[in-house]
Parts: sequence; structure tokens; C-alpha cells
Amino acid sequence: MDVNMPGVNGIEATRRILHDYPHIRILVVTMFEDDGTVFAAMRAGARGYILKDAEKENILRAIQAVGNGEAIFSPTIATRLIDFFATQASTLPKEIFPSLTEREREILQLIARGRSNVDIARELSLSPKTIYNYVSNIFSNLQVADRAQAIIRAREAGLK
Repeated sequence: MDVNMPGVNGIEATRRILHDYPHIRILVVTMFEDDGTVFAAMRAGARGYILKDAEKENILRAIQAVGNGEAIFSPTIATRLIDFFATQASTLPKEIFPSLTEREREILQLIARGRSNVDIARELSLSPKTIYNYVSNIFSNLQVADRAQAIIRAREAGLK
């Protein structure tokens, strides 16, 4: 299924097909890779999402996988889905490290996942200097000397 089609778009067509024929498995093959389109296709019931510029053998493999009942996504789409769900889970209850701000808890969780300051800065659209300041505050609040100790404290609290 392509997303951009004349008349009914591919997302609406997917929804309609699966409403009437729920046993059908639909793979979206398109050039659209924005989050809105990807998530709309998944909500409509698509079992996979691959970009048209993928290698021919990868497209064939995706068709076969979806036909066999698997879910499959191109690497860039899979990474974006993982990142989306990882950031959705990053809001921590205030009971965990109540002395930290919500942003500091979010950064601590990313530290616990092994992210570097540069990676965290990129992910949160902040400067590396800002992240450095947050990390210093986190270490001070948790009374730890370094990243390793912060990771241990975070994981003991259930962060992963």
C-alpha cells in the first residue's frame, strides 16, 4: 500500500480494507517517513512500513515477512519508533528521586541507558553545556561522584 494515492489515501484505504477483511496483512511501501504518517499507518492496522528507496531484496523480504504474519519496518522507521516509545517512557514518577526536577530525572534515565552527554543533548535539543550543568546538578543531588555511581543509583531505583 502506498500512502499517496488518488481518491482515497493509503491510510484510509488500509483502515477500510482491514475493517472488512481483518485477515488481510498490509505493508506500507512509500516515500513518506514523517512520524505522523508512520503512526497513522500503524493505527490504521498496517503490519509493516518500508521506504520505497530500500533495496529490492529488502522490499521483497518485507513483503514476505508481512505475508507470513510478521511485522517489519525499515531500519530508519524502526529507530524512530524505538525513540518515540523510549521518550514516552521517560517521564518518571516524582517519587523516584524527588529532589530532582522532571528534566533531571529524564536526563538521569538517559544516563542509565548509557547515553553520552552529546547524545542526550542531541536527543533533547539542548546544548552539551546545558546537559553538563544538568548532570552536575544530578550528581550533587544524588551525592555521587561520577556517572558510574549515578547509573548504579538509577538502576537500583528501577531505571533502565
